[in-house]
Amino acid sequence: MSNDRYGLSRVIGEKGVLPQRARKLDPALPCREAELLIDVESLNIDAASFKQIKDEVGAEPARIAARVQEIVRERGKMQNPVTGSGGMLIGRVKEIGPKHPAHGELQPGDRIATLVSLSLTPLVIEEVKAVHPSIDRVDIRGHAILFVTGLYAKLPTDMPDTLALAALDVCGAPALVARWVRPGMTVAVLGAGKSGALCLAQARRDLKGQGRLLALDISEQALATLKGLGLCDITLKVDATQAVDVMEAVSRATDGALCDLVINCASVGNTEMASILSVKDGGAVIFFSMATSFTAAALGAEGVGKDVTMLVGNGYVPGHAELTLELLRAEPALRRLFETRYV
Repeated sequence: MSNDRYGLSRVIGEKGVLPQRARKLDPALPCREAELLIDVESLNIDAASFKQIKDEVGAEPARIAARVQEIVRERGKMQNPVTGSGGMLIGRVKEIGPKHPAHGELQPGDRIATLVSLSLTPLVIEEVKAVHPSIDRVDIRGHAILFVTGLYAKLPTDMPDTLALAALDVCGAPALVARWVRPGMTVAVLGAGKSGALCLAQARRDLKGQGRLLALDISEQALATLKGLGLCDITLKVDATQAVDVMEAVSRATDGALCDLVINCASVGNTEMASILSVKDGGAVIFFSMATSFTAAALGAEGVGKDVTMLVGNGYVPGHAELTLELLRAEPALRRLFETRYV
């Protein structure tokens, strides 16, 4: 198919189905005229997906590697069949089709990170070189194909690839936060992982010293780290699957006012109601977690009579990669956190 913007010709056996929804993709070479071919070095697996794989097969790297390879062999892409999510990758440009928009902008050998999900990216794994369970990363030898609509970012020269990968993996989160946070708001971030830390740092900037910033997580150590770095005003050790307990903790911390905005970055399911109950009537919740259930959120909010605007972060906001990398450059404490924990 000429100039196949969305990669429909790579879908096997499901006419008209987009690659993300498809059961299986064809990742075979050669690279076509509207595609970009990448020699892949590392996969950054989505947090919810990586946790599900670890829960299923155990934390042994060899077992994780085998399960990732099995998924990719079966589906032609890295899309967890349970969570539906993928992740992103870094690698080196190998070939640029003449009708791909990067033709003339990228050169073979350029190092890039993809900013679209592995759940729609044709992928072949020839070898798993290493698994890093603590940071959800799998180093491989293989190739991937990027379509015309596939977003990417050239890797920066002023920071290690692994640092850029960790941040770019969730760069849509702080960029959307920047659209919503205003001085004077009370903002809560649920989840103290990568996206949570970036959202806290961006929210702190946007609050401009006016308002309150709450961090919620089940890990006391993770919360202490965030508080020690000055990324939040209040920390609450909570189990986000216990919605009423979370609401009560937030209510006590805010003198009964609750939050103007709650940002859900949890990597586990059944956290929708904790977010909804913690926001005041007329407030908003942003769901960045790949474990979010639309049904649970929509029916749950209706069931408790909560007037709340709910947004699903889709991972793309114009300028999101540049904003996130600049956040790391401008916030030394945040950068040290990423270098210590995720690199």
